Amino acid sequence: MTSKLAGAISDGAFKVMLGAALAVSPTFGSLFGVPAWLMVVTGSAVLISGTVEIVYGPRRSIAACVRLMFVYDIGWTVATAVALGVAWLGSAAGGEIWAGYQAVASLAFTVLLLRAPASAAPATPSATPVQTSTPDTTAGEPTP
Repeated sequence: MTSKLAGAISDGAFKVMLGAALAVSPTFGSLFGVPAWLMVVTGSAVLISGTVEIVYGPRRSIAACVRLMFVYDIGWTVATAVALGVAWLGSAAGGEIWAGYQAVASLAFTVLLLRAPASAAPATPSATPVQTSTPDTTAGEPTP
Protein backbone atom coordinates (compact mmCIF):
# COMPACT_ATOMS: atom_id res chain seq x y z
CA MET A 1 0.00 0.00 0.00
CA THR A 2 1.44 3.34 -1.02
CA SER A 3 1.58 6.25 1.39
CA LYS A 4 -0.85 8.22 -0.82
CA LEU A 5 -3.37 5.39 -0.69
CA ALA A 6 -2.96 5.14 3.07
CA GLY A 7 -3.51 8.89 3.25
CA ALA A 8 -6.69 8.65 1.20
CA ILE A 9 -8.05 5.89 3.41
CA SER A 10 -7.09 7.85 6.53
CA ASP A 11 -8.82 10.95 5.12
CA GLY A 12 -11.93 8.87 4.53
CA ALA A 13 -11.80 7.47 8.06
CA PHE A 14 -11.53 11.00 9.47
CA LYS A 15 -14.56 12.06 7.42
CA VAL A 16 -16.54 9.07 8.68
CA MET A 17 -15.79 9.95 12.30
CA LEU A 18 -16.45 13.68 11.78
CA GLY A 19 -19.65 12.99 9.84
CA ALA A 20 -20.96 10.64 12.51
CA ALA A 21 -20.16 13.16 15.24
CA LEU A 22 -21.83 16.03 13.37
CA ALA A 23 -24.90 13.98 12.49
CA VAL A 24 -25.67 12.64 15.97
CA SER A 25 -24.53 15.37 18.33
CA PRO A 26 -26.88 18.33 18.83
CA THR A 27 -24.00 20.10 20.58
CA PHE A 28 -22.31 20.85 17.26
CA GLY A 29 -25.37 22.66 15.95
CA SER A 30 -25.49 24.97 18.94
CA LEU A 31 -21.69 25.35 18.92
CA PHE A 32 -21.76 26.55 15.31
CA GLY A 33 -25.00 28.48 15.74
CA VAL A 34 -26.87 26.47 13.12
CA PRO A 35 -30.11 24.51 13.31
CA ALA A 36 -29.85 20.86 14.26
CA TRP A 37 -31.30 19.71 10.92
CA LEU A 38 -28.45 21.40 9.04
CA MET A 39 -25.89 19.58 11.18
CA VAL A 40 -27.65 16.26 10.52
CA VAL A 41 -27.60 16.95 6.77
CA THR A 42 -23.96 18.06 6.91
CA GLY A 43 -22.89 15.12 9.05
CA SER A 44 -24.69 12.68 6.79
CA ALA A 45 -23.05 14.13 3.68
CA VAL A 46 -19.58 14.00 5.26
CA LEU A 47 -20.22 10.45 6.51
CA ILE A 48 -21.28 9.29 3.03
CA SER A 49 -18.28 11.01 1.47
CA GLY A 50 -15.86 9.35 3.88
CA THR A 51 -17.39 5.93 3.34
CA VAL A 52 -17.17 6.27 -0.44
CA GLU A 53 -13.57 7.46 -0.12
CA ILE A 54 -12.61 4.40 1.92
CA VAL A 55 -14.39 1.96 -0.38
CA TYR A 56 -13.70 3.50 -3.80
CA GLY A 57 -10.45 5.39 -3.15
CA PRO A 58 -8.31 2.28 -3.63
CA ARG A 59 -10.19 1.44 -6.84
CA ARG A 60 -9.67 4.85 -8.41
CA SER A 61 -6.63 6.58 -9.81
CA ILE A 62 -4.63 7.69 -6.77
CA ALA A 63 -3.64 10.88 -8.61
CA ALA A 64 -7.29 11.78 -9.15
CA CYS A 65 -8.11 10.93 -5.54
CA VAL A 66 -5.28 13.10 -4.20
CA ARG A 67 -6.31 16.02 -6.45
CA LEU A 68 -9.90 15.78 -5.22
CA MET A 69 -8.76 15.67 -1.58
CA PHE A 70 -6.51 18.67 -2.17
CA VAL A 71 -9.28 20.77 -3.75
CA TYR A 72 -11.75 19.72 -1.03
CA ASP A 73 -9.32 20.65 1.75
CA ILE A 74 -8.40 23.99 0.14
CA GLY A 75 -12.12 24.77 -0.09
CA TRP A 76 -12.55 23.71 3.53
CA THR A 77 -9.78 26.08 4.57
CA VAL A 78 -11.26 28.98 2.61
CA ALA A 79 -14.80 28.27 3.89
CA THR A 80 -13.48 28.12 7.46
CA ALA A 81 -11.62 31.43 7.04
CA VAL A 82 -14.70 33.09 5.56
CA ALA A 83 -16.94 31.65 8.30
CA LEU A 84 -14.55 32.88 11.00
CA GLY A 85 -14.42 36.32 9.36
CA VAL A 86 -18.20 36.52 9.19
CA ALA A 87 -18.49 35.39 12.82
CA TRP A 88 -15.84 37.92 13.86
CA LEU A 89 -17.94 40.66 12.27
CA GLY A 90 -20.82 39.59 14.52
CA SER A 91 -22.98 37.68 12.05
CA ALA A 92 -24.47 34.32 12.93
CA ALA A 93 -24.05 33.12 9.33
CA GLY A 94 -20.50 31.83 9.88
CA GLY A 95 -21.65 28.43 11.09
CA GLU A 96 -24.09 28.12 8.21
CA ILE A 97 -21.36 28.94 5.70
CA TRP A 98 -19.09 26.29 7.18
CA ALA A 99 -21.79 23.62 7.48
CA GLY A 100 -23.16 24.44 4.04
CA TYR A 101 -19.74 24.08 2.46
CA GLN A 102 -19.23 20.72 4.14
CA ALA A 103 -22.57 19.41 2.90
CA VAL A 104 -22.19 20.58 -0.69
CA ALA A 105 -18.47 19.87 -1.07
CA SER A 106 -18.76 16.41 0.46
CA LEU A 107 -21.44 15.40 -1.99
CA ALA A 108 -19.52 16.93 -4.91
CA PHE A 109 -16.37 15.09 -3.79
CA THR A 110 -18.32 11.83 -3.67
CA VAL A 111 -19.76 12.25 -7.17
CA LEU A 112 -16.39 13.23 -8.64
CA LEU A 113 -14.60 10.36 -6.93
CA LEU A 114 -17.15 7.88 -8.26
CA ARG A 115 -16.64 9.31 -11.76
CA ALA A 116 -12.83 9.29 -11.52
CA PRO A 117 -11.01 6.82 -13.73
CA ALA A 118 -10.40 3.41 -12.29
CA SER A 119 -6.87 2.66 -11.22
CA ALA A 120 -4.73 0.70 -13.60
CA ALA A 121 -4.69 -2.98 -12.87
CA PRO A 122 -1.59 -3.86 -10.95
CA ALA A 123 1.04 -5.29 -13.23
CA THR A 124 1.49 -8.96 -12.61
CA PRO A 125 5.02 -10.17 -12.92
CA SER A 126 5.42 -12.34 -15.96
CA ALA A 127 5.97 -15.92 -15.06
CA THR A 128 9.33 -17.37 -16.00
CA PRO A 129 8.74 -19.90 -18.71
CA VAL A 130 9.42 -23.40 -17.58
CA GLN A 131 12.01 -25.12 -19.69
CA THR A 132 11.39 -28.72 -20.41
CA SER A 133 14.29 -30.88 -19.54
CA THR A 134 16.08 -32.54 -22.42
CA PRO A 135 16.71 -36.21 -22.07
CA ASP A 136 20.27 -37.23 -21.31
CA THR A 137 21.37 -38.94 -24.51
CA THR A 138 24.87 -39.61 -23.25
CA ALA A 139 23.81 -42.09 -20.60
CA GLY A 140 26.16 -44.99 -20.47
CA GLU A 141 28.75 -43.47 -22.82
CA PRO A 142 32.16 -42.52 -21.52
CA THR A 143 32.96 -38.85 -21.37
CA PRO A 144 35.84 -37.77 -23.57
